[in-house]
Amino acid sequence: MCATPLSPSPLSVTAAPTLRWRGSEPYEASFEAMRAFTDERTADTPDEIWLVEHPPVFTLGQAGDPAHLLAADSGIPLVKVDRGGQITYHGPGQVVAYLLLDLRRRKLMVREMVTRIEQAVIDTLAAYNLAGERKAGAPGIYVAPGPDVGLHAGAKIAALGLKIRNGCSYHGVSLNVNMDLRPFLAINPCGYAGLETVDMATLGVTAGWDDVARTFAASLTANLDGSPAAVAQPQAGARTA
Repeated sequence: MCATPLSPSPLSVTAAPTLRWRGSEPYEASFEAMRAFTDERTADTPDEIWLVEHPPVFTLGQAGDPAHLLAADSGIPLVKVDRGGQITYHGPGQVVAYLLLDLRRRKLMVREMVTRIEQAVIDTLAAYNLAGERKAGAPGIYVAPGPDVGLHAGAKIAALGLKIRNGCSYHGVSLNVNMDLRPFLAINPCGYAGLETVDMATLGVTAGWDDVARTFAASLTANLDGSPAAVAQPQAGARTA
């Protein structure tokens, strides 16, 4: 059980999470592993961030409406899970970060955690000369209007969904890098009919999964520690004007 002890924990409240690079892994394996990690952790268990890439899968949040799956015959499996939110798609070319954090130890409210995760996405996009923005009432990150994004302004590029159990989080955030976007046409992404979903490659970024994952991991770590890193210069493979 994840609980804050009466006496001070030997772990620093701001200790950086341990990064785990799990590579390509079936969604069900990651789901069961993060649930087990959360169930078995103690007040002294270090926080972790897992970086994963999944084979094609739709996931439906615990209060999700199956009607948002528009094409049940797509051949892509649907997994019902215990995170918040509606339906989303995971697949090759998408960086998924699972955030296994003790929020009480970090003295983080859920809303503040979501804000920091979203800022990490915005910072990562900025490292590749892309601008992202939040939308009120719609968790995730969307392409900000600009002269070089054309009709993709407002498209969703990152999705977010969490589960909090006994003061600890699991599930996380996904960032679209270079994907086959057609499966998103088979759903109402996050429950929004007609919402366009886009990836970084469509917007001109040539960086691959590994490069973006490293940048994203560093940005998540910095933001969760409360010290967002300034972007000194564009990353390799950034979009060119």
